[in-house]
Amino acid sequence: MSNPFDDDSTEFLALRNSEEQYSLWPVGITVPDGWRVVHGPAPRREVIDHIDRVWTDMRPRSLRDAGPAAGRAGASPDPAPSTGSRA
Repeated sequence: MSNPFDDDSTEFLALRNSEEQYSLWPVGITVPDGWRVVHGPAPRREVIDHIDRVWTDMRPRSLRDAGPAAGRAGASPDPAPSTGSRA
């Protein structure tokens, strides 16, 4: 049996969860709990293009909401707190 996620002859949906993460989903397979349809049904390439356009920040919503540097690769840690004295 072939993988339905790779079948270019079927239509697909774009799903999004509460963390604003996206998934390509074949029509005819039950949408999992916690996900909702935000685009489609449409050809596979169209759905992939839609996801590429709208999902510009791969971090989950909760991480994005934690602050501008949260989860960024290469982000500097917060500096050590000042003791108020000079060396």
